[in-house]
Amino acid sequence: MARMGGPLSVERVVGDVVDIFTPSVEMNVTYDSNKQVSNGIMLKPLNTVSKPRVEVGGSDMRASYTLIMTDPDAPNPSDPSLREHLHWIVTDIPGTTDASFGREIVGYESPNPVIGIHRYAFVLFKQRGRQTVTATPSSRDLFNTRRFSEENGLGLPVAAVYFNAQKEAFPRRRAT
Repeated sequence: MARMGGPLSVERVVGDVVDIFTPSVEMNVTYDSNKQVSNGIMLKPLNTVSKPRVEVGGSDMRASYTLIMTDPDAPNPSDPSLREHLHWIVTDIPGTTDASFGREIVGYESPNPVIGIHRYAFVLFKQRGRQTVTATPSSRDLFNTRRFSEENGLGLPVAAVYFNAQKEAFPRRRAT
């Protein structure tokens, strides 16, 4: 497979969240609303309230994976001073299954952008063995995917995808 460039590089997911990598595993992310995540798609926060189904491909059923969902634009894309905000971590996902078979070490937090358009990245790492990720991050804010990968010996990602979301505008009620 080719080195990951394209939309992940153009939109700076490669750069802000991860280093350039070569995808080697298929990953499909789908929300309840049957909205499949593809790079750059715009999803309404209302459609992302429930955790998505994340299917991990590959041919090795003995392999284990770690999934990270993060927002590199928190609290504001113009001033991402909380970069990155962690939304979810699932470890020990068996190959050829989905994230529900893994071990959730940080519970899912649905996207809730306040200002601007935020990127939400799903990054998948192949573990070197079962239960290699042991430390739970102390905070969701100021999370660093690269540092977490390094501390847990995960190496470069094997797959990634992102979507965009912004605060939904609700119609104002007229005073009667």
